[in-house]
Amino acid sequence: MRISAKADYAVRAALELAAAGEDTSVKAEAIAQAQGIPHKFLEGILGDLRRGGLVVSQRGGKGGYRLARPADSIAIADVIRVADGPLVSVRGVRPPELSYCGPAESLLPLWIAVRANVRKILGEVTLADVAAAKLPDEVVGLAEDPGAWTNP
Repeated sequence: MRISAKADYAVRAALELAAAGEDTSVKAEAIAQAQGIPHKFLEGILGDLRRGGLVVSQRGGKGGYRLARPADSIAIADVIRVADGPLVSVRGVRPPELSYCGPAESLLPLWIAVRANVRKILGEVTLADVAAAKLPDEVVGLAEDPGAWTNP
């Protein structure tokens, strides 16, 4: 699985909004500066998040962006899907739409298992969890494995 710059920026922008609180609007410029995201690129991402129903925007002097729902009801997976589409695909195709034959036949259940595990983690961890640095124990356990930090 590869996390694109767009998905990374979208999650970071959503985390800035989560940290600001439900009733606080944050200007795009402030988010861009706080997270080191190119402003023009961020505007497009915030538009995608708005169209995806994750953020709302308000014009004017007190305008800006805020989350459309409480941060504890928005999974990281929700943000990535709005920014980039499906969490896991193979050659741009969702695993259930694939078929293999011969010695590659067992690739399909492998890709499905990978997708299930990605969904499990990113679907259960919310913006509120990350913003409060309170990741689920299972996620913390996976990240504490020294092998998780090395590149083979």
